[in-house]
Amino acid sequence: MKKLLSTILISVSLLVVFNTPVFAGGGGEMTLAPVYDIQLNPISMREAETLIGKEDVYFFDVNTMELWAEGYIPGAIYFNVKNWKKLLPKNKDAVMIFYCANPLCTSSAMAARETVKIGYTGVRHMSEGIYGWRLSGRPTEKP
Repeated sequence: MKKLLSTILISVSLLVVFNTPVFAGGGGEMTLAPVYDIQLNPISMREAETLIGKEDVYFFDVNTMELWAEGYIPGAIYFNVKNWKKLLPKNKDAVMIFYCANPLCTSSAMAARETVKIGYTGVRHMSEGIYGWRLSGRPTEKP
């Protein structure tokens, strides 16, 4: 009986001490999640590999500088910079392939969407990223 009373007393004490509401959002205002109204045009690693070195085809690596230094797709342009618009080709119909680390990385998808928003039509997204590329044994370059 003492053990039961002790357990109840501890439980009630904990309820009193920790009786603050818990919010998943930290107690701030709730906001809607972003809606991506631009559908990306995916590209497989196999198809992307056939486009390396072709005229009017650009690979954009949206990874961190550390990942870039470990190796990138041959001819890729490091895209994770503030003045990224200067890196884009003049031809708005050029094929541009964006990639980052892996399917969990969203940086390349965001960069691709921003590029579509400013009028580029040949934008593709390779979701497997550089990790998928390396794991499949495809060639890479280092800076």
